Amino acid sequence: MDHEPDLATPEHLMPVLDALIAREPLFHHRHLVADRADFDREAAPEFWEVGASGRRYSREFVWSAVAERLATLDADPYVSEGWQVIESCVAELAPDTYLVHYTLLGQGRRTRRTTLWQGSVDSGWTARFHQGTVAPD
Repeated sequence: MDHEPDLATPEHLMPVLDALIAREPLFHHRHLVADRADFDREAAPEFWEVGASGRRYSREFVWSAVAERLATLDADPYVSEGWQVIESCVAELAPDTYLVHYTLLGQGRRTRRTTLWQGSVDSGWTARFHQGTVAPD
């Protein structure tokens, strides 16, 4: 018995997948998040995250980590270190509410990532929740 879920994205959701996967990994695209105002547009007021460590992080804690990275690195590691987003899919959970899932190769590890997004291709996107889990190779 196969324990892996079907990660296929329905054809009608491919534009949504393309739009959302272009924003992942979350907060690692300087053209989207270069300062606090950008972060505030990208992350809902109730945003929170579960990190690869299993710890829960508040929106403000995540912003402090993003701000530190913006201040100390010339280029984001996603770009400079050639991280790869693979195995992506999206599911519509409710009107204008989507769960995007992908695997990120980078930082010397493989992580499975999930972000809950609200919005649309036309109106824009806001992240409500994110989780990253270290996965076996």
